[in-house]
Amino acid sequence: MTFAKSVWRLLVAIKDGLVLALLLLFFGALYAALSARPAAPQLREGALLIEMKGAVVEELPKTDLQSVLTGNVGDPELRERDVIRALRGAASDDKIKAVAIDMSKFGGAGFVHAVEIGDAMDVVRKAKKPVLVYGTMLGDRGLLIASHASEIWIDPLGGAYVEGLGGQNLYFGKLLERLKISAHVFRVGTYKDFVEPYIRDSMSEPSREARKALLNTIFAQWRENVLKARPKAQVDKVVADPVGWFKASGGDAAKASLAAGLVDKIGTRAEWGDAIAKIAGEDKASDEVPAPGSFAHTTLAAWLAGHPESKGGRAIGVVTVAGEITDGKAGPGSAGGERIARLIDAASTQKLAALVVRVDSPGGSVTGSEAIRAAILRQKARGVPVVISMANVAASGGYWVSTSGSKIFAQPGTITGSIGIFAVIPSFERALEGWGVKGDGVRTGPLAGQPDVLTGLTPEIEQILQANIESGYGRFLGLVAAARKKTPEEVDRIAQGRVWDGGTARQIGLVDGFGGLDAALADAAGRAGIKDGAWHAVWLGDEVGPLDQIMRQFGAQDNEAGSDDDAALDWTSMVTQRQRAALASAVVGAQRLMAVRGAQAYCLECEAGSPARPASAQMGQTRSWLMVLARWLAL
Repeated sequence: MTFAKSVWRLLVAIKDGLVLALLLLFFGALYAALSARPAAPQLREGALLIEMKGAVVEELPKTDLQSVLTGNVGDPELRERDVIRALRGAASDDKIKAVAIDMSKFGGAGFVHAVEIGDAMDVVRKAKKPVLVYGTMLGDRGLLIASHASEIWIDPLGGAYVEGLGGQNLYFGKLLERLKISAHVFRVGTYKDFVEPYIRDSMSEPSREARKALLNTIFAQWRENVLKARPKAQVDKVVADPVGWFKASGGDAAKASLAAGLVDKIGTRAEWGDAIAKIAGEDKASDEVPAPGSFAHTTLAAWLAGHPESKGGRAIGVVTVAGEITDGKAGPGSAGGERIARLIDAASTQKLAALVVRVDSPGGSVTGSEAIRAAILRQKARGVPVVISMANVAASGGYWVSTSGSKIFAQPGTITGSIGIFAVIPSFERALEGWGVKGDGVRTGPLAGQPDVLTGLTPEIEQILQANIESGYGRFLGLVAAARKKTPEEVDRIAQGRVWDGGTARQIGLVDGFGGLDAALADAAGRAGIKDGAWHAVWLGDEVGPLDQIMRQFGAQDNEAGSDDDAALDWTSMVTQRQRAALASAVVGAQRLMAVRGAQAYCLECEAGSPARPASAQMGQTRSWLMVLARWLAL
């Protein structure tokens, strides 16, 4: 027995020793990777290759170890400012002979982002350098970007098309009545239609009026931009008679696109690459036989690494408010109010000359929005000038944050406004009564145990909640009135939850001027008394450390195969992709109702200006809600 125990202790000791050795090797390798100098970027003479995989976004989400280990790294994304900086830099880079943009796996872009990327492509072309784009299925946003190229190549099985803006929304009113679920709505604003899907079975006339005006304006801007870049494109013909246009080419989408002047050439990716090789040179980077369609090039990541941003002069901070605003620490990639407020407060130690707040958000939590606004005001109290730069969307809570700026810049296609507040609380007392479940008890007052989503809300709590929402709306009006030098009554006439395009917003005084981030930075520098060229931007909370770079690389490799599933490679796959996105959107709508939250300043219409989120990203979060809906429908 003693011998057996000795052997067992020896085996356990060997096992513990091996585990310890493996851990030491792992952490040793990790330390070596983090402390090693990054390899010199491969800056080659030839083309700048920009592979637009996934959506173009304002801010990249943080990749953590858990996401990589579980395979939940999300879809690939590109940061807009990286693309623009590389395009502008390529115009004056002697090593860059042409720009090649591969949009075969393009995942979408906000309207303003697409316009600004197109403008940067024009800078390259003005420098007498060709820009060649390759795509498979190019919808409105993809076509908007591609139209600024010297040549648009489309895959023989693909095509370009004009889809237009808008579509159908799902209204759950009758379904909720059938399920005996009560949606208690508290709102202020005739046009604040976020709550309508839960209390109606169709769009209200005020909502229809506002949305029609917004979408018509944005689409007119899209049409003007595309035709200015490609005057011979038969956009109006495609819009007026899409079936006739399509059938005239025998149902061949690529040929129909070519006939309408939406694209310039039909060819495979290899043929596109061969055309670029004639301009930029052949790929001689290795001794191996080059793959078909290869050409001499520098990747986007390598170009950015080899051309770091200037750090000279005084620092102007840039804080990004991107995505839905929440109360916590979410982000980057989403706007956690507590996280962003801490970033702004911590900037006090960085001796910033000025602050630019880049807003690309449809809003969200009122308390999260107020936390960000209050932090900005603390910086202003220290004498730091603050300027607002609106991207695709800065509405509802996004506009709440924007009231803190001394000047607001937007683009004509920016979606803003939506000054209104709402809250939705579901209750299930009627559904439970159908199963013989009813609430009863003793209360010392009408507010005891309220709000109760299982046994219902009392009239007193409903009145208090509505009064609180009205008070919040009054506060919103007051903030806007003070910031825009108007009376609350004047603001109320252009508020009421209505959404405006950037051009109209400037006319009615919600924004001050047109311009992108560069214009906002220059204005902030001027307010700080800094001369041109004597400043540099510091992106608050945007540092990407070695560990994050490693994990992002692993995540990108894991996602390489999966991203193909969401790429629209032909007309049929595009339709399938849209079906998946529509299903995911429906489930998200149900999820929003069930997720009881506080007062919200959120803009539903603002989806028109934002990139479409890949269906796979939404479905991963909402599969459980499909089961919930199925169970309720079975009652």
